[in-house]
Amino acid sequence: IFDRSWYGRVLTERVDRIVPKRIWSHAFDEIKSFERQLVDQGAVVLKFFLHISKKEQKKRFQKIEKIPAQSWKVTKQDWKHHKQYESYFEAAEEMLARTDSEYAPWTLVASEDRRFATVQIFKTFVSAVGAKLATAEKPQPPASVVRTERIGSSVLDRVDLSKTLTRDAYSTKLKTLQERMRDLEHTIYLQRIPVIIVFEGWDAAGKGGDIKRLTAPMDPRGFEVVPIGAPNDIEKAHHYLWRFWSKIPKGGHICIFDRSWYGRVMVERVEGFCTEEEWKRAYREINEMEEQWCFFGAAVIKFWLHIDKEEQMRRFEERKQVPYKQWKITDEDWRNREKWGAYKEAVDEMLFRTSTNHAPWTIVESDCKLYGRIKVLQTVIKGIENKLK
Repeated sequence: IFDRSWYGRVLTERVDRIVPKRIWSHAFDEIKSFERQLVDQGAVVLKFFLHISKKEQKKRFQKIEKIPAQSWKVTKQDWKHHKQYESYFEAAEEMLARTDSEYAPWTLVASEDRRFATVQIFKTFVSAVGAKLATAEKPQPPASVVRTERIGSSVLDRVDLSKTLTRDAYSTKLKTLQERMRDLEHTIYLQRIPVIIVFEGWDAAGKGGDIKRLTAPMDPRGFEVVPIGAPNDIEKAHHYLWRFWSKIPKGGHICIFDRSWYGRVMVERVEGFCTEEEWKRAYREINEMEEQWCFFGAAVIKFWLHIDKEEQMRRFEERKQVPYKQWKITDEDWRNREKWGAYKEAVDEMLFRTSTNHAPWTIVESDCKLYGRIKVLQTVIKGIENKLK
């Protein structure tokens, strides 16, 4: 139960001019997509707007102020908002009109009579939750169905994996790029720009090595590396994107995801951990989420580390032979390799459907580790510099 909510952006923050119009106006679409995601995952969203007149509000304020034990409830801010009643009325009308939906409707509660208002809220709650429970065991269509057409070509098939870099050239470039990365970390901290970096790729493609070279020159207090594995019981009980939202960096900090929310359209899709409708819907949900981050001011940089099947086998065998690398190779890696074709199809569709203007994918040719590491550094630097501009 939220006593006030995310709608503060289009009410208080709008009327008090805490944020400009372009921010609160954009929030209507963000709110609708957020609520749609919750409902699609199975939640019941009930929204109540309790309405009283300006005259009744003043009467209640004065009554509360006369009671010593309750007078603290009425503040100077409350009286200020009372004077702004007409402005709030206008903002509330637009909010109700623009965010009322079939999947998350508003209930306008006439609250001059407290008993009438209470009964209306109870009736609405019982009706909505009762209807949900009555259909809980029956397969139900989601609130918003996403239909996708099969993509006609492979992005991965067009990648040139023959690109290489000599050790000398690598060493020279690495030093220069790491120095630039060190300076940029300081700059984004001063300007309070959050940076989100995503690493996805084939097993043994070199994610750990790329992250190690990227973070080597950076102050560890300014970044966090988040390794993503299978969700735990608490995470499974929430919306699948919940655990990623909780890790999003604050302004001026960097968060590096070693695997990410894209597991829904890869591992969960291929292994059958979610339904077809769920992973198809996830393309839109992920795009909306990343767009919200970018609108907030974050730089979102996404990498797919690509190697061919033969190179992966060579690296798997190497890991078996080197004692300090043996922990990196698991039975799951071998099982995933057997499904190379299914994963390739999933990756191709992921790249096609989630590479957007605000959060594009960068495919890193990683058969040559040296070449891949340099490309990662160059891309991160360019992404941050573009955001700074």
